[in-house]
Amino acid sequence: MNIASLHNYFLQSSGVSTDTRKISKNCMFFALKGENFNGNLFAQEALDKGAFKVIVDEESFHKNTGETILVENVLLTLQQLARFHRESLKLPILSLTGSNGKTTSKELVNAVLSKKFNTVATQGNLNNHIGVPLTLLAMNKETEIGIVEMGANHLGEIKMLSEIAEPDYGYITNFGKAHLEGFGSLDGVVQGKTELYQYLKKHNKKIFVNAEDVKQLEKSEGIERITFGTKNNDFDIQLIDSSHQLLVAFNGTQIQSNLVGLYNFANLSAAIAIGAFFKVPTEKIKAGIESYIPTNNRSQLITKGTNTILMDAYNANPTSMMAALENFKQAKGNNKIMFLGDMFELGANAETEHQNIVNFLVENPFGKVYLTGSNFLKTTNKSSHIKQFEDFDELKKTLENNPPKAATILIKASRGMAMERILDII
Repeated sequence: MNIASLHNYFLQSSGVSTDTRKISKNCMFFALKGENFNGNLFAQEALDKGAFKVIVDEESFHKNTGETILVENVLLTLQQLARFHRESLKLPILSLTGSNGKTTSKELVNAVLSKKFNTVATQGNLNNHIGVPLTLLAMNKETEIGIVEMGANHLGEIKMLSEIAEPDYGYITNFGKAHLEGFGSLDGVVQGKTELYQYLKKHNKKIFVNAEDVKQLEKSEGIERITFGTKNNDFDIQLIDSSHQLLVAFNGTQIQSNLVGLYNFANLSAAIAIGAFFKVPTEKIKAGIESYIPTNNRSQLITKGTNTILMDAYNANPTSMMAALENFKQAKGNNKIMFLGDMFELGANAETEHQNIVNFLVENPFGKVYLTGSNFLKTTNKSSHIKQFEDFDELKKTLENNPPKAATILIKASRGMAMERILDII
C-alpha cells in the first residue's frame, strides 16, 4: 500500500498507537518490533480492543479481511507516514536538540507559544525515531505551530529525524559530554547535533542561536539566524537574580520563573526570544514562563521537613553534572549536601569523567558529598567530606541511621540510578 492511501486511512482514524495497553477506539495500531518485543504478536489484541487498522510486517499475522495492512517494515512505514502527514499540514515546525536542557527548553517554548497559538509539542521526552513520528502524527489542521524535540546518541540520528520532521526553525541548546559512548568524543557530539544546522542550511531555513555560546555562533555561520543574549542581539534578556528561582527581564518586564540554577538562564532566554520572534506579546511571554513548573525530577525545588532539595536527577552527564555543582557552590545554605550518582553512556571515558568530578569536589570543599555507583566507587578520593557507596542500598543504610537535617541538598545522577528514592528516606 502506498503512503498516500495509508494517510487516507489515518485521516479516518482516531490517531496512532504503538502500545496495546493504550489502544483508543478507531485508532491505527503499528506493530513495532524491538530487541525484546514483537508488536505483530499483539495484532489481534489491538483489533479486539477496537483498532481501526493494524499495520504488520509479518505475513502470518496479516488477515485478508481488510483489518490489517501488510508492509515491509512497520517502523519505516510509521516514519514515512509521519513525513507525508507533516508535508500535508504545511505548518511551521521548530525542532530542538542539544546535550542538556532540550526538554526543559521545549516545555518553556511550548508554554510561551501556546499563549498565542494552537501548538503541539513532543510529549515528555519522546524524542527518538519513534517519538518524533508520533509527535508529528498528533498534529492536525487545527495545529498552528509544531514543536519537536530531537534526541540522539549516535551520528546520523539527528539527520534522519530532521528529514522526517522537515523543520522550518531550529535551536540547539548546547554541546556537552553526553552519550560519549555512542558519539565517541565531544567532537562527535558537536558533529551529531549540528546535523540539524546542516539540514536547515540546505533548505534555507532559520535557526535560533544563543549568542553567548561561542561554539554555537561558530557552527551556525552561513545560516540565517535569530540571535539572543544579554546585549546587542535580535532579542536581549537580562538576568536579575539567580540566588533562588531565576528572575529575568525582557522589554522592561520582569519575569519570575520557577526554575533554579544559572544553567537554566539560556533555556529561559531561548523561550523568550522564540516567543518574541513569533510576536507573542511580552505580557503573554511572561505568563507562559511563570506558568511553567518543572516536574519529573528536572530542576525541581522541593521542601521536605527541614531540608531544601534541588532535585535534578532526571539525567546526568559530565557537562550537566559540573554545571549543577558550580551552581550549587554559589547557592545559599550553610549545611550543603550533595548526593551524586553514576553518569551512564560514557564508554571508555567513564573512569576519567567520574574522576574529574571527584577532583573538583576535592578542590572545592563546599559541603558533604555522597557518591553512589560502581563508577564513582572506582575513583580515588582521600577527602573526609566525600563518602563513596557501591550502590543505593548501601547509601540507604547510612541515611536511615543519620538523616540530614536543616540541609540544602543537591541530588544529581543519570536516570538509571533512580536517585529520587532518597526522598523516601530523608
